[in-house]
Amino acid sequence: MSKTKLISAVAIAAGCAFASQAAMAYSAGDIFVRGGIGKTDTRSDNGNVGPAELDISSGERGFTYGAGYLFHDKIGVELNGSEEVEHELSAGGADAGSIDRMPVNLLVNYYPLGGLDSRVQPYVGAGLNYTRFSGEPEGVDARRSYGAVGQVGIDLAVTENFMLNGFANYADVDSRLSADGERIGTAKVDPMTIGGGVTFRF
Repeated sequence: MSKTKLISAVAIAAGCAFASQAAMAYSAGDIFVRGGIGKTDTRSDNGNVGPAELDISSGERGFTYGAGYLFHDKIGVELNGSEEVEHELSAGGADAGSIDRMPVNLLVNYYPLGGLDSRVQPYVGAGLNYTRFSGEPEGVDARRSYGAVGQVGIDLAVTENFMLNGFANYADVDSRLSADGERIGTAKVDPMTIGGGVTFRF
């Protein structure tokens, strides 16, 4: 994902914030849910299948979701993920089918403006990613992945309980590929997902 696209997304989000007249303050005990649409880009070097270089396409847009709880004005936990994302595969330039990826992330978020009335509530988070693979090409098994994940995001208050949300996250996702119990390669996905949607606070 280019820096230009990321900067543009942040700029648009900031512009929307100043158009809003509502203010809100995140505080300890708040519960929130999120929903939206995200688009994933994969890394350029995707590993190998035997001696052949593996190429994993970027995913289509898909539904994202999340829920969280603040146990401090500035610190909270969040569980988020997305619907299955399909990626096309090629090995050595030849079509190799497709694979489905379903991520789930558990993060600790920091809210620098938590406890303060503000229309803009940015956050950063870090935690653990779990990714399950399915729909592999016949005879191939892709092992589930555990790795680190980080995110940045912003909530823009429309009302006290309804916000617009923008986010970007990056996860370390590698999968061991095997056939008939024998390892045949490694799939390196490392997805960068950028998206937006809404947040409801309770």
